[in-house]
Amino acid sequence: MRDIRVSDITMREAIASKALSLSFKEKLEIVKILDRIGVGSIEVEGIESSKVDSLRIKSIASLVKNSTLAVPVKMDDDSIQAVWNAAKGAKHVRLQVEAAVSPSCMEYIQRKKADTLIADAAEAVAKCAQLTDDVEFVAIDATRTDVAYLARVIDAVVAAGAKTVTVCDAAGSMLPEEFAQFIADLYQAAPQLKGIDLGISCCNNLNMADACAVAGVMAGASIVKATSYPMGVVALDNVARILAAKADALGAQSKVRVTELKRAMNQISRLCCDDRSKASLFTGTVSEAVEGVVLTAGDDQATVMQYVERLGYSLSDEDAEAVFEAFKKIAASKERVSATELDAIVASAALQVPPTYTLDGYVINSGLSFKATSHISLCKNGELIEAVSLGDGPIDSSFKSIESVVGKHYELDDFSIQAVTEGREAMGESVVKLIADGKVYSGRGISTDIVESSIRAYINALNKIAYEEQN
Repeated sequence: MRDIRVSDITMREAIASKALSLSFKEKLEIVKILDRIGVGSIEVEGIESSKVDSLRIKSIASLVKNSTLAVPVKMDDDSIQAVWNAAKGAKHVRLQVEAAVSPSCMEYIQRKKADTLIADAAEAVAKCAQLTDDVEFVAIDATRTDVAYLARVIDAVVAAGAKTVTVCDAAGSMLPEEFAQFIADLYQAAPQLKGIDLGISCCNNLNMADACAVAGVMAGASIVKATSYPMGVVALDNVARILAAKADALGAQSKVRVTELKRAMNQISRLCCDDRSKASLFTGTVSEAVEGVVLTAGDDQATVMQYVERLGYSLSDEDAEAVFEAFKKIAASKERVSATELDAIVASAALQVPPTYTLDGYVINSGLSFKATSHISLCKNGELIEAVSLGDGPIDSSFKSIESVVGKHYELDDFSIQAVTEGREAMGESVVKLIADGKVYSGRGISTDIVESSIRAYINALNKIAYEEQN
């Protein structure tokens, strides 16, 4: 029985279609969910802005343990090397060379003639193959080009070292039978395909993407590109369920864990929903998994981590320690910690960059008759640095004190506070967005004290800036 791998393209499709605007944190969470449920590969955006995108890819690479991390490169040495340097920390890395192969797109997108495109694509594949033996060539609009020309392209890239070739029905104009015939014709025109993996990508313009994907598998494809959130292409949950239900008829199977799909899709949907600022942090099957959870300051780390795992998180030892420390601090000021609050603690404390600055302590003085003052103590590389500042309120003065400690001023792009839970002991989550060198860095902090949550959010964003400057 053939193994069919599902390649998740949610993050790449979100950028290409502008359907979603995912934060750094949300992308990391999606990667963890996908890696856990057994998708064959997780595709992310390539490098456009070197520092920011390199940090993103490095962070994702450190999380991917089971799936292959697939990242596109441009057809030049600098892009190939930069992507490889960022992604090589993953257990399995795939470099992707993409090209528009239809006559119109070749001229207006690639700005290349037919023979030049073949030569450049083969050269780029060969350079990628020097770094990894897992190289993929993607024919972006394969169904709109002549099969004979497409076969020439495939011959060249396979000879150069491509182990996977993906053909895309970008127009989404084919019926399942037509797409199956296209795949059959391609195998006949390009015999080299029989020695490598053939991937397929189908657009859903006719609401036929899932059916075309299944038809492509029946015709010989071994990789299906899909999204875990609806975006007008093949749906991951649908195609995984079809492959599981019809494995015997298809003579093919997928390793996606179908029993975990509903829960995973609900988690991803929560992360991707349009109105994330108003969406519940704890909805659907996630809440059902830990319904009625009440934790207290007396619970140990093992107990807390059991419920963290039931929330759907799989934390490293380092993240588990960070989450437990944050939990203890919150639990010390509350009679109990609910599942909703535990979820917020994990989202705030886990998956952060290595901290350059940590909060040692703070003292705030404010009132009606005098300006607010903040005394902030931060620790940097074992050294305690303190500053006192005045400001228009406790949060403004706290941010100014942190700037005094760091010795730099960053423009505040956005600042918001929202309650995670209700009641007198409600936890607040603060989001701070800072601008450095024209880029926006987002930080989150939680606490039962909104001033403390704001301070922690600022430091969280600051640490991302410091991490990028050091790397």
